[in-house]
Amino acid sequence: MVTTTPAVRPANPRFSSGPCTKIPGFSLDMLADAPLGRSHRAAVGKAKLKQAIELTREVLGVPAGHRIAIVPASDTGAVEMALWSLLGARPVEMLAWESFGEGWVTDVVKQLKLDAVVTTAPYGEIVDFTTVDFDRDVVFTWNGTTSGVRVPDGAAIPAGRAGLTICDATSAAFAMDLPWDKLDVVTFSWQKVLGGEGGHGMLVLGPRAVARLESHVPAWPLPKIFRLTKSGRLIEGIFEGETINTPSMLCVEDYLVALTWAQAIGGLKGLIARADANAAAVRDFIAGKDWIADLAADPATASTTSVCLRFTDPRIRDGAAFAKAVARRLEKEGVALDAGAYRDAPPGLRIWCGSTVEAADVAALMPWIEWAFNAEIDAQAEVA
Repeated sequence: MVTTTPAVRPANPRFSSGPCTKIPGFSLDMLADAPLGRSHRAAVGKAKLKQAIELTREVLGVPAGHRIAIVPASDTGAVEMALWSLLGARPVEMLAWESFGEGWVTDVVKQLKLDAVVTTAPYGEIVDFTTVDFDRDVVFTWNGTTSGVRVPDGAAIPAGRAGLTICDATSAAFAMDLPWDKLDVVTFSWQKVLGGEGGHGMLVLGPRAVARLESHVPAWPLPKIFRLTKSGRLIEGIFEGETINTPSMLCVEDYLVALTWAQAIGGLKGLIARADANAAAVRDFIAGKDWIADLAADPATASTTSVCLRFTDPRIRDGAAFAKAVARRLEKEGVALDAGAYRDAPPGLRIWCGSTVEAADVAALMPWIEWAFNAEIDAQAEVA
């Protein structure tokens, strides 16, 4: 057990699960080409926005038949746009195993008032996809940002499904291999795996989703910010960089810088390899230890980005207070910022291991977690 202060500190202590740490070597000087003070509808603005869409397609390997749009309000805005615009034509099944999935259930059941089937799993697990009826429209998260679990692959999603698959992939895109042929709608944001700035979402629509948009009129009013069609036809300009509202050209430039970095390290394969190595550094350290464990119950569904840990030592009297104290101690030492578990999740730590994080920093952090754990155990004993 580590009881002395570790000698090595992470060079970068930013392990927040969003906004996530910037790309290695980031400097504000990298954003010098941003067309500040220019209209996003001017030629230079349109060119930047279109480039962002094209590079997104290239890095993620999005098929040519899928449309990609930059939309307002981060991943939340992208998901809401999909739910409000697409649902209502068929029965719906909502899958939830963490707080964000539960939020989408609330929106569909209580706001849209659809009589949806709701299938859930506890934190650390996912639902059994073989029991899901894909003749319904199915809404789910690919990676549970707050629960440390992910869908391992798209094998259980049938090619001949009648319903749409609507996937919130915000902490999966750029770090996991998404099966585009099995996903009709995919949403994500810039501030997760690529460490971009907040406020902008990405909406990817497959051909089946486009067909739904052009054939289905929702029973509820649609705010302007959600409208993707006009007179029953897709507004193609939205998917060519003509955004619905005004984007930040500084944030767009930042996203372009991150996408260019992704290309330089080998594209999606390079990004996945970095996240895998980071997650492995955590799990190699905790393997065999009796005081800490992975929140993910099954290694096959364990996340490689939002790695969630729980303390298992029987001496801990108040799990929530103990975990918060450990996180505070790590932050006070400057070795891990924003590493506490999400407020709705079981008590513990959440270590972001996305592609912008360096494996050496993850490896340097782990002895500090053991040191902080022991320090809190001692502190607890002193007040007993």
